[in-house]
Amino acid sequence: MKTTRYEIRDRRYENIRCVILAAGLGTRMNTNLPKALHKIGNEMMLERLIETVKSSGISHIVVVVGYGSEQVEDILKKYNINTIRQNKLLGSADAVKAAKRYFTKFTGSLLVLYTDTPLIRKATLKGLINRHRRSGAACTLLAADVNSPTGYGRVIRDSSGDIVKIVEEKDATVHEKDMTQINVGAYCFKRKELFDVLARIKKNPKKGEFYLTDIIKHFRDRGMPISSYDKCSEEEALGINSREDLSAAEKIIRMRKIKQLMEGGVTFIDPETAYIDKKVKIAKDTVVYPSVVIQGEVIIGKNCRIGPFAKIRGKTEIDRNCVIGNFVEVVRSKIGENTKVKHHVYLGDAYVGNDVNIGAGAITANYDGKRKNRTTIKSRAFIGVGAILIAPVKIGEQAVVGAGSVVTKNKDVPDKATVIGVPARVLRKK
Repeated sequence: MKTTRYEIRDRRYENIRCVILAAGLGTRMNTNLPKALHKIGNEMMLERLIETVKSSGISHIVVVVGYGSEQVEDILKKYNINTIRQNKLLGSADAVKAAKRYFTKFTGSLLVLYTDTPLIRKATLKGLINRHRRSGAACTLLAADVNSPTGYGRVIRDSSGDIVKIVEEKDATVHEKDMTQINVGAYCFKRKELFDVLARIKKNPKKGEFYLTDIIKHFRDRGMPISSYDKCSEEEALGINSREDLSAAEKIIRMRKIKQLMEGGVTFIDPETAYIDKKVKIAKDTVVYPSVVIQGEVIIGKNCRIGPFAKIRGKTEIDRNCVIGNFVEVVRSKIGENTKVKHHVYLGDAYVGNDVNIGAGAITANYDGKRKNRTTIKSRAFIGVGAILIAPVKIGEQAVVGAGSVVTKNKDVPDKATVIGVPARVLRKK
C-alpha cells in the first residue's frame, strides 16, 4: 500500500490493523443503496469511518463487503483499501471470519468496527486501543452509558464488575433490558485469540446468523480476560439503521462543526438552522444568520455577514468584510474584500474583485448548455438591480451595469464604462 499522510504523522499504531464490516443490506432503510454508502452530511458513512480510523494513526484497513459489493469497492478505490467479499450474509462473526486470510502472518491486534457506527471520534478510538494495550485482554470492547438503551445490545457484568456477555435486546430478560450500558460495536482483539474462538460460535437459531457479540461469552467461559473502554458518549454510540437514525446523525455532525467554528470566534445567530459542511473554513468575527447552507471547500474571511437564507457551495472563497445577503447563492466563485452581494443574487463561476456592489436580482448566467463559463467583475464595479451577465464576460474596473441590463457573452465592459439596455451598450465613460 502507499504511504499516507496519516502514517507519516503517527506510527504508534503500526501493530494495529482495522477490519470494517460493510456488508449489510440496510433493510430498515428501505433502500437499494448499500447501507455503508448512505451519506451523513456530504460524506458516506463508510468514508467518514475510514477518515476517522486513518486520522487515528491506523493505515492498514480491510473492508468486508457483501450487498452491493461492486458499488462499495468502486468507492474504496481512491483509498487504496483491500476488500473481502462475504459471499453469504451470515452475520457479523462470519464477516470477520471472512477476513482471516488477510491476517495470516499478522501478530498484533485487530480493531473491528461496524460501518453503521460512523460517529465515533478519533479520541475515542485511541482510548479504546490504549485501554486494550494496557489491559492485556483478549478483547476490549467499547461501551457507553446511555439514557435510552432501546434497540442496543446490553453489556452484562457480574457482581465484581467483570464483563460476562453481551445480550441483544430481543434475547434480553426484563432485568437485562433495564441496564443502560450498551455495546457500541467497536472491539480490539488479539488476533490469534479472535480467530481461534470465532470458529466456536454457533448460528443464532432465531436469526440464522453468527453474532460477533457471542464471542464475549466464549472468552469468558475459557477464562480469557475481557476489558472495556467506557468513555464513549451517547451521540457517538448512535447506530445508523433507519432514515430516522440518519437524520439524527446529520444533526450531530452539523452541531459538532458549528461548535468548532463558534469556539474559533464565529457567531451563529441560530445554530439549529445552519448547515455547515465538514471542510468549510470561516474566520473569526464573521456572523452567520439563520437558515444558511454552506457546502464543500468554502473559505470565508474575517468580519463577514452571511445570510439569512444564503447558500454557498463548491470551491468558493470570500474575502474579509463581505456581505452575502438573503437568498443569495454563490458557487465556485472568488469574492474580494469589502464586496456586497445583498439580495436574491446568483453568482456562479465568478471572479469578483474588491469593493464591488451587486444589486438585488443580479445573475451570472454561467452555463450555456454544454459548459460552465467564467464571469469576471473587477474591483469597484457596480452591478445594477436585475442585471444579467452572460458568461464568458468581463466587467471592467469601476464600470457600471445599469438596472435590468443584459451583458451578452464576450461583450466585455471596459473600465469606467456605463452600459445599459438589452443587449447592453456603452452609454458613457466616467
